Amino acid sequence: MKFYKEQRVIHIRQYCKDSKTLWNDFNASAKNGLFMFDRNYMDYHSDRFKDHSLLFYEDEKLLALLPLNLKDDVLYSHQGLTFGGFITSTTMKQEKMCECFRILREYMSAHHIARLIYKPIPYIYHKLPAQEDLYALFTHNAHLYRVDCSSTIALNDRIALPKGRKAQISRAKRENVQIESSHNFSHFITLLNSVLSSRHHTKAVHSAQELELLSARFPESIQLFIAQKSGEMLAAALLFVYENLIHTQYLATNEQGREIGALDLLLKTLIESYATSKTYFDFGISTENNGWILNQGLIAQKEGFGGRTIVHSFYELAAGGGEYYVIFSSFLLFVALAYRMSKRGLDD
Repeated sequence: MKFYKEQRVIHIRQYCKDSKTLWNDFNASAKNGLFMFDRNYMDYHSDRFKDHSLLFYEDEKLLALLPLNLKDDVLYSHQGLTFGGFITSTTMKQEKMCECFRILREYMSAHHIARLIYKPIPYIYHKLPAQEDLYALFTHNAHLYRVDCSSTIALNDRIALPKGRKAQISRAKRENVQIESSHNFSHFITLLNSVLSSRHHTKAVHSAQELELLSARFPESIQLFIAQKSGEMLAAALLFVYENLIHTQYLATNEQGREIGALDLLLKTLIESYATSKTYFDFGISTENNGWILNQGLIAQKEGFGGRTIVHSFYELAAGGGEYYVIFSSFLLFVALAYRMSKRGLDD
C-alpha cells in the first residue's frame, strides 16, 4: 500500500487593522510569542515606521506571523522592536519553515523588495524550541552580517557575586537605600536621559508619556523599580517581564547612586525576587557600531552580576525564487541516496 502526502499551499497576506484580533490571539498562544509583538504595543509608534508585517497561511489556517517594516526597497525585522523573527505555533515544523522562506522570497521579488534584514528571536525568549528559522536561513543562503552580545543570568544556577559587588551592596544597605516599585515615569526618564546624555550623547527611545501608555496597556509586563534615599531617586530599572524571563529594558543611576551602590542593591534585589519564578534575567546588549565595538565598562557591570553572553544575530536575505533552497535540498537528497546505496552495498 502506498501513502501519499497531502500537499498544502502556503501563502502570504499583508497585515491590516482588520487582522488585529487574529494577530494578537495567535501571538498570545504561539511558542515564541511575546507581549511586545502584540499590536497594542507595536502600534504605539506606528507613525515612525511603515509597517509591512505579514501573516503566513497554510491553505486557510494561520501558520505564522512576521513583524516587519519597509524602508525604501528593504524589509526589516520591525525596527521598533528589539527583535522580530517568525512567530509560530506548535504546528510549525522544519520543512514548513523552509517553504515559508521560499514563499517570502518570491513575495519580495513580486513586490520589488530587494532584501530582508532579519533578526531572529533569541532562544531564551522561546516558550518551546522555535529555531526552525535559523536552519531555513542557512538553506536559503542568508548572510550573517552582524552579531551583538547580550548578558544573561541563568537564575537556577547563578554565579557568585565578586567581593567588590558585595561591598557596594553592603554600603547601599548602610546608607539606608530603599527599593520599591514606582509609576513615576517622568522622574525616571529625566534620570535616564541625564545619564545617556552625559555618557553616550543620546537619549531614551521612549518618552515618559509613551512608557505611561504602554505600562497602562501591559501593567504586568512593564514594571519600574527604583532605589531611593530620603525620597530622591538614585537608581532605576525598567523591566520587561516575559513568561520565563526578565529583561532590563533600561538601567540608570546618578553619581550619588553610583558612589553608594544603589543600582547594585536594586539589581541584587530584583534578581533574587525573580529567581524562583523565572528562568533567565537578561541585561541586554553591550555592543555598539553594529556589533563591532564592545563597551567593556558596560559588559563588566553585567558580568559582575553573573551575566554571560548569548548573541543577537542579524541576517541579510536576498529576494528570489528560493533557488538556493532547491539546490540545497537536492544536494541533501543526493547525499541521502548515496548513503543508502553504500549501506546496501556493505550489507550485501
